Amino acid sequence: MILLLRRVSVWASFVGVLAVIFMVRQTTAVEPMQPPPSVPARKPSARVIAAAGLVESLRENTRVGVPVAALVKEVLVQVWDDVEAGTPLLRLDDRELQAQLKTQRADLRVREAELAKARRQHDLGQALRGDGLVSQEETDTLRDSFEVAQARRESAQAVVAQTEALIERLTVRAPLRGTVLQVNTRAGEYVVPSGDAAPVLLGSIEEVQVRADVDEQIAPRVKPGARAVGYLKGDTENPITLEFVQIEPFITPKRNLTGSSAERVDTRVLQVIYKFPNGLPRKVYVGQQMDLFLEE
Repeated sequence: MILLLRRVSVWASFVGVLAVIFMVRQTTAVEPMQPPPSVPARKPSARVIAAAGLVESLRENTRVGVPVAALVKEVLVQVWDDVEAGTPLLRLDDRELQAQLKTQRADLRVREAELAKARRQHDLGQALRGDGLVSQEETDTLRDSFEVAQARRESAQAVVAQTEALIERLTVRAPLRGTVLQVNTRAGEYVVPSGDAAPVLLGSIEEVQVRADVDEQIAPRVKPGARAVGYLKGDTENPITLEFVQIEPFITPKRNLTGSSAERVDTRVLQVIYKFPNGLPRKVYVGQQMDLFLEE
């Protein structure tokens, strides 16, 4: 009996060791790397500089802000609307200013009536002075009263014009011709000038530009006017010929992340801008990523 128990304990120990070895192998096994969802673009030749880019509207996206913190009274545009410079985009709440304007216009009418009265008295005094019926001192007093009434009327006009300008400013207008890319507010919401998201985002997308990030280590190899070709993410069959715009002369921290496991996020980059007509070979959307290859 004792011998049987010893044999059982030996076999149980052996099975336990095998189980531990199996568990260690399972926990330390490295899963094979999954293939990318799409084949990345390949360099057309060895003498090129690879860069990651982000599509923008031509001359960059315009974040249309508001002049003051206020409630949104009305949103006048929708995404995809084409607008001209000066087109109203938003109307902000102007009830307080409208109430002030009514009071100021009433005061202006009072000042205009006072001016008309002072003008009549001044003209009468001048006529009587010519006939010798009033003294020079009385004539001077009437003239001074007339000039004071004129100044008060002009001051009231200036106050009304100032309030009208403030009301007009509460209608937010497009600063340029373009397409509405985003509308980030609704009627009844409260907007502030320093908000994180612009109430309206505008941009010209008939022709777009791509901002390429070139790592600072290879920035000296970039030549102004260098020809370049780009590929949209997930599309390696349709190269897009790019037209050089400019090299920005300021090295900035990298912000455009591609998701590659080998990508450095603490580097600084030189930004090179190219443009191309939108819709060739297919429609491109603002914010899409591109792989660029610049000739050395």
